[in-house]
Amino acid sequence: MTRLPVPGEKPLYWVGPSLKNLLAFPPEVQTSVGFALSAAQFGGKHPSAKPWKGEGPGVLEIVSNYDGDTFRAVYTVRFSDAVYVLHAFQKKSPRGIATRLSDVALIRERLKVARQDYEERHG
Repeated sequence: MTRLPVPGEKPLYWVGPSLKNLLAFPPEVQTSVGFALSAAQFGGKHPSAKPWKGEGPGVLEIVSNYDGDTFRAVYTVRFSDAVYVLHAFQKKSPRGIATRLSDVALIRERLKVARQDYEERHG
């Protein structure tokens, strides 16, 4: 079943296995990330969303803590007509609060994929 878009709502696109990864999160985390992404689709910013360091403006991360674990979803609002979810993952850095370099590189690459997809879809 496909949901019809609401006036003023930007489409939400998932890059790579981001949706599959999000669906593996606990239901409570899925709900909180979903609310934050919905706010982004309507041009807002949820309180749990903060700028993602390293890729400049328009790339944000949603941080959700649950049962002692930290989950993140990184998305971009750089494009005027769409929101792209670049990565969803459980934080497992062996060194404190730092994000694994492999996750940082993956987000950088998926941002390039999102830009290409956006240009193909929206010109």
